[in-house]
Amino acid sequence: MPLPPKPFWETKSLDQMTQTEWESLCDGCAKCCLHKLEDADTGQISQTNVACRLLDLDTCQCTRYPDRKRLVPDCVVLDKDNVTQLDWMPNTCAYRLLANGQPLADWHPLVSGDPDTVHKAGISVTGRAISERDAGELSHYLVDWEV
Repeated sequence: MPLPPKPFWETKSLDQMTQTEWESLCDGCAKCCLHKLEDADTGQISQTNVACRLLDLDTCQCTRYPDRKRLVPDCVVLDKDNVTQLDWMPNTCAYRLLANGQPLADWHPLVSGDPDTVHKAGISVTGRAISERDAGELSHYLVDWEV
């Protein structure tokens, strides 16, 4: 009996993926949608639990995904060229993992077949973030989450 074919993320490089395949790599953790602070002297990036105003905090989905860059000019749109250069991306991020030759985690929706496993595993920001609309000074919301 022949073995089932390997999934696309195990056989294709990020450069070879279709746009649909690329988009499906996002695990929905929304950590990339949290505001970060950069120390002007050291360049060190500090994480906050303050989310972009476009993020639905319950689903961890962008409410205006196609228009996000126009509505939030400093939104970083992840692509094949910048994925390896963004040191603030979570260590659990599928794009980062695959770019570094590592496998996807068992809780990743593509592996588990369930889009809620990222939340059940405690990886997403669900229940841990607040909207920038409700936050004040970002430095009051620093967190030390594994990213």
